[in-house]
Amino acid sequence: MELNHRPTGYESVALPLSYTGTRIKLLTLFLFLSNSNKPESNLDPNLRARLLKETKNPYRGLRRVIWVALFGSAALGLFIMLTNIIAGDTVSINDLAIQSSALAILAFLLFKDRSKEG
Repeated sequence: MELNHRPTGYESVALPLSYTGTRIKLLTLFLFLSNSNKPESNLDPNLRARLLKETKNPYRGLRRVIWVALFGSAALGLFIMLTNIIAGDTVSINDLAIQSSALAILAFLLFKDRSKEG
């Protein structure tokens, strides 16, 4: 008896991970693209290089946007605290330390996630 791998219209069966999983698709794409034994490749070399780069470092652009947004928020918070100190208001040293360390950590993450090539 042969089993259907995909559900028909009246069945309510969850699809296996091979149909819905992103990691499996990326791994399959990476294995397909890294197989350099085949000299007859119809894939554009620039596209192949971009796809290989994306499989090695996925979601880099999204991470950079998040780091920049959080860094900007920490910098703005520290700026506001410093202007409050200059204006003569009292600011807790603990709050100032937390804001400074957040800014330093996010600056490190931005530096660490930078592009390694030129």
